[in-house]
Amino acid sequence: MSKSRHVYETPATQFLKRHNIAFGEHPYDYVEHGGTTESARQLGVDEHHVIKTLVMEDEQAKPLIVLMHGDRTVSTKNLARQVGAKRIEPCKPEVANRHSGYLIGGTSPFGTRKAMPVYVEASVLALERIYLNGGRRGYLVSIAPSVLTTLLDARPVECASVE
Repeated sequence: MSKSRHVYETPATQFLKRHNIAFGEHPYDYVEHGGTTESARQLGVDEHHVIKTLVMEDEQAKPLIVLMHGDRTVSTKNLARQVGAKRIEPCKPEVANRHSGYLIGGTSPFGTRKAMPVYVEASVLALERIYLNGGRRGYLVSIAPSVLTTLLDARPVECASVE
């Protein structure tokens, strides 16, 4: 008899387990275009603590990941200036999927198909606990923000705009 896999086993959770990172599991009912507002509402957490994983690319089409508060947007102009790029823009969904291996709405910074530089809004690192995608739609994991810098070598940036 084969050993059954955990119902929320994803490349992201496998990555976290492989690196002995403690995380909480938070399933919710995925709503198309609901975003972090919907997940925060269902889980009863502050949307500011729900972190979006955004796959973007520079002018040379080199991909990168940006981790941003759910209630903020990324100023691509400020981000480009801080990372030394001429411009940065979001990837098209099919391109983001190809780079990350995840569907839009289920993208995690952990266990991506392709290694990409990771940038995190600096104020995210000041939070006690954050919620971010666990590798599938309708599933967040909670972790200490320090995991982002220690495990992903995420570089702090200041590029948040209020939505």
